[in-house]
Amino acid sequence: MRIDWPSCINVRDLGGLPTGDAVTEDGALIRSDDLSLLTAAGVRALRDHGVVRILDLRSFKEIEAKPGPFAGKAIYRHVPLLEDVLPYDPPSWTYAPMLDHNRNRIAQAFRALASAPEGAVVVHCRVGRDRTGGLIALALAIAGVEPDAIVADYALTSGTDPAAMRNTLDHLESRYGGAAGYLKEAGVSAAELARVRGRLVPNGRSTSPRSVRSARPASPPAR
Repeated sequence: MRIDWPSCINVRDLGGLPTGDAVTEDGALIRSDDLSLLTAAGVRALRDHGVVRILDLRSFKEIEAKPGPFAGKAIYRHVPLLEDVLPYDPPSWTYAPMLDHNRNRIAQAFRALASAPEGAVVVHCRVGRDRTGGLIALALAIAGVEPDAIVADYALTSGTDPAAMRNTLDHLESRYGGAAGYLKEAGVSAAELARVRGRLVPNGRSTSPRSVRSARPASPPAR
């Protein structure tokens, strides 16, 4: 569900996504583009939404240039997802290299989500597409959200190619045995996985987070 926080343009609540025999909770997890874009009205709208934690995945250089209205506040956590200089060339058809090369940082961000108090958590980067998309996909997979629903949510962000998320989910399954296997290998505990799952599906039975079943394989787009 899209949320109106002026002047961000890519904000949505991740409630209502199917997990097999339940749906994700409304008001538990929100994805966004750069919160430094918020007007005063947008800041008020975010506060009125009951947000208890903001995870800012941007780099140090990005937040130095645009720190945003919540920097230094108790609800704010800066957890840069990528190194300042990438040791790989990001392809357009998958986030597999991002996952493989940034496991420690991704684990840190996931733990910040797991340790948040009860209430809404906002995850954002600059555009709310790539870094945010990767972390959100892991959280949804841990909650048991069906792969097609993860891909469909990702595709709601402007400029995305759904094949990139399908190929990323395939990579998680083939290399790590799924999102849980990936995160455990990165050092995330079973208790932390359970806390994220319980946040997103508190009163329902989600499917096992062991694996993210392969969405339809897709050929890489022409470059």
